[in-house]
This record gives sequence, structure tokens and C-alpha cells, in this order.
Amino acid sequence: MTELKRLWVLFRPYRLWMLLGTVAALLTLLSNVMLMAAASWFLAAMATAGAAGVAMNYFVPAALIRGSAMFRTGGRYAERLITHEATLRLLASLRVWFYRQLEPLAPACLQSYHSGDLLSRIRADIDALDNLYVRVLVPVVVAAISIVLFSLILFNLSPLLALSSLSCWLLAGVALPIWAQARGREPEQQLIADASTLRSTVIDGIQGMAELTVYGAGERHAQHLDAVSRRLLVAQARLSNDHGITLAAISICAGLSVWLVLWQSIPQVRSGELAAPYLALLAVFTLASFEAVAPLPQAFQLLERSLAAARRLFEIVDTTPAVVEPLSASPALDNYDLILEQVTFRYPHADRPALVNINLHLPPGSRVAVIGASGSGKSTLLNVLLRFWTVDSGCIRLGGHDSGAFHSDDWRRYFAVVSQHTHLFDATIRENLLLANPAATQSALEAACQVAQIHAFIAALPDGYDTWVGETGVRLSGGQGRRIAVARALLKDAPIVLLDEPTEGLDATTERELMVALDHLMRGRTVLLMTHRPAGLDWVDQVLVLDDGRELARGDVAVVAAATQAILLRQTTDQPFQLKS
Repeated sequence: MTELKRLWVLFRPYRLWMLLGTVAALLTLLSNVMLMAAASWFLAAMATAGAAGVAMNYFVPAALIRGSAMFRTGGRYAERLITHEATLRLLASLRVWFYRQLEPLAPACLQSYHSGDLLSRIRADIDALDNLYVRVLVPVVVAAISIVLFSLILFNLSPLLALSSLSCWLLAGVALPIWAQARGREPEQQLIADASTLRSTVIDGIQGMAELTVYGAGERHAQHLDAVSRRLLVAQARLSNDHGITLAAISICAGLSVWLVLWQSIPQVRSGELAAPYLALLAVFTLASFEAVAPLPQAFQLLERSLAAARRLFEIVDTTPAVVEPLSASPALDNYDLILEQVTFRYPHADRPALVNINLHLPPGSRVAVIGASGSGKSTLLNVLLRFWTVDSGCIRLGGHDSGAFHSDDWRRYFAVVSQHTHLFDATIRENLLLANPAATQSALEAACQVAQIHAFIAALPDGYDTWVGETGVRLSGGQGRRIAVARALLKDAPIVLLDEPTEGLDATTERELMVALDHLMRGRTVLLMTHRPAGLDWVDQVLVLDDGRELARGDVAVVAAATQAILLRQTTDQPFQLKS
């Protein structure tokens, strides 16, 4: 039950709401039982008085009945209002909390998780926790308090009545829920896992619909979806069957309890120890009291579902971040001199390092290119520069301060990135631009887009900067998306610009237009370009060639050309080589 303790800590800001909702539910239940018991006594008493031809005061019981009915109605409304308010507040708080826990893990520690699985956890698993309060905690607390009160009421009339009713309440409210929890543990966990798998599979199918169609794999994917859906239905059917069994068992317990009450009370009525109207009161009171324990078997079923969902959330939350944040504040910088010294890095569980003893010096305003084939370490170098990963040895310093002295957010403020995989959110162009600088004015947006050679295109759109770009920017071309990324980098106005294959996949015309925009972006800034093409690098001050995570060469275009030929030779012949200086 460690998950329950951790969730209870997270619920701390909303415990008052939770308490108020529980009190409203308890008062509603008590009002309903009082209404049923008082009404049955009143009807029986009126019938007895009429048969005997005697008068009775019906104003007090009638007022009690009406008051109980009104209180039950108002209490039911208050219960729904307060418990739903508390639940919605809890879910909103949990989503924000979970997202904040995800941020330090991105992107390094989240690479092993499917995006659909993460979506399932942040939506479905957190939604599953709404049962924990409304359908688990509230019914259990209300049932526990109610059973104690009902037992005390019956004990004052007859200890034997209290004992027999308590036995039936414990059977229906303790034994059955324990059985339901044990029976539901496996299917509830299977339900959570299969629901996540189903969402991931559906997302994969939608995103890869074109590939599935081209390769004729649509039917196989549909069969896989069908298999997962059937497993989900089997788990749901088993839980539904168990729920039906418990409801029937509770009805049997309620009937048994009423029979025991009548069996003990009828002789007392005959002997005159108990007034006849009380026989109806006790029978209906006993029957109505089972409303307190009726939700408990399903509550214990749902408890397993909530715990399984909580475990999935805590599984990610408990992941150790790849970067440990310093305890002290980030240092202030006097300059932006960027130095890499003997940087070595190995990915977890990798056979060999991705970077080995990399040295690089980027004085303020300098331009450096890093060239290498796919897998040479360029993207890894970008990741460690942005502090997505911590280097195993060596150091990265900015302005004379080690990167480990900076908080990640503070460190990344000094970098702007333009990559070949520009992510545009499913929002307007304006909102995508404001991501870099939320305080930017319309004139600032237009100025950045003019420099990035994209303003004329945006202005020609019917909605201008309020044009919706679609998911991942699907309504824009690759070149337009890259130029929006350039405008976004301009709005950030960072002293260091990282260019990760910015022109990859573009046609010659679009590439030239983008290079014009990049030229404006790079003016007065330190630039580090990652590319696999040695051509067109006359504008850089220094070139570093990477191969298999190691420095192969450093120097001018001639050195780069020789290094590139050596790499191609090795890849073709798979023979060791030595590069001559």
C-alpha cells in the first residue's frame, strides 16, 4: 500500500474538500436510512392506531420524514457537487505534478517509453485515480462510520440484534470486498496494461497508416488491434461477472439480516416487549442499512485498478534523471566562451562510448562546423551541449563556469537550436513563435519572420499569424517549418546558435533561401554547425571531423576532404587506416 501513502501526500492540498465530500455522503446515507425507517414506522403506527381506534400525534413523525427527505435530496446534491469538485481538482493537480516530474527526465530518460504509453499514463492512468476518492475512499469511510452507528442503535434495543446484523454487515462489507479484490487483482492490472497497449497500437497505426497501406500490413495491424481488444474485453467481462456476483451476494446478506431481525423480533412483539410498529421499523432499517456496504466490493475492485495505475505513474516518477541539478543558484556570465575539454560519454547499456576525448573551443562570435557520417557522434555532442545528458568525463565550460554549476533551464537560455527535425505544435504560427519569447510583441514577431524570410508567406495567409499549422506542422512545407524555427531562434536571442543539419532534406532553392535566413541569425553569435556534408563551409572558422565518436581531423577544407575520403574508404573496405597530416 505504499502507493496509497504517496497519493495521500499528493492529496494534501485538497483534503478539506475530500473531508467535506465524505461528510456530505455520510449525512446523505444517514438521512436516507432515517427516512426509510421513520416512514415504515409511521405507516405501521398509523395502521395500528386506526385499527385500534385511538388517536396519535402524527405531526412530529411527519415532520421528521419530510425533513429527512429534504435533507437527503440536499445532501445528495451537495455530495455530488463537492466530491466532483474535489475529484476534478485532484486530477488537475496530478496531471500538473506528473508533467513536472516528466520535465527533468526529458528527453534522455523518456527515450525508452512509447509516446502512446506516456499519453496513456498522463491521461488514462491519472483518470483511473478519480475512482480512488469517489468510489474507494468515500464508500469505505462512510461504511465504517455507518456500521458503528447502526450497531450502537441496535445494541440499545437488543445486543443479539446488533450482533446478528453486524455479522451480516461484516460478511457483505469485509469478506465480499476482500474476495472481490483478490479476484480482481489480475484482471484489473491486465486491464490497465492492455488499455495502454491498445492506445499505443492505435497511435502507431494512425501515424504509420501510409506505410501500413504501402506494404500491405494493414490487415495484420488490424488483427493485432483485435487481439488486444479481445484481451481487454475478457478482463472487463470477468470484472463485470464478479461485480454481479457480489451484488447478488449482498442482496442475500441483506435478506438474511432482515430474516434474523424478524426471527428475533417477532417473539418480542407477541410477548409485548416490543411495540408492533417497531417490527416494520427494524426490518426496513436493516434493509436500508445495507446501502452503506453495497459499494464496497466494487470499491475494492477499483482499488486494484487505481493502485495499478499509480504504480505505472510512480514507475516513471522514480526514474533517476540523467542530469542532476545543482543546489546553488546558476552563476552569472561575463562572457560566452564555450570550451569542451576531453569530453567522453557513453549511453547507458551501450557497448562503446559515443564520444571519446572531444576537445573544442568556441570563442564568442566564432563559427565552427562538426562533420561526420550518421552515427559519428554529432547528435550526441548536441545532446551533451544542451545538458540532456551528463558527460562521463571531461568538462564543458561556458564563460569559465562548468556546465554542472548551472540549472538546466538556465544553461539552455544561452543556446538557440535550429534542427532538421523542427517540432511545430498543433497551434497557430503565433503561438509556435511565442514559445521562444512569450512577451514578444506583434512587431517583434514580424521583424523576426522578415529576417527568417517567412513573413511574406505568413502575411499572405487568410488568417496571417493566427493560421493553424496542424499536428507537427503538417500544413507547412519543410522549408517553411525550418524558417519558422529560425524566427523562433531569433526571438530567443541567445548568444550561441546550434545548427543540426538545418538544410537536410530541402531542395536547392529552399536550401538557398534558408541559408540566407541562417546568415542573418548567425551574425554576432557563436555558431556550431552539425552536418555530414563537407561542401559549402567556407564561412566557418574551424572544422572538426568526427568518426565513431572520436576526433578524426581538425582544420581547413583540405583536411576535411582528406578525412572524409578516409572515412569512405574504411566504410567501403572495412579496413583500418591512418590519416596522414
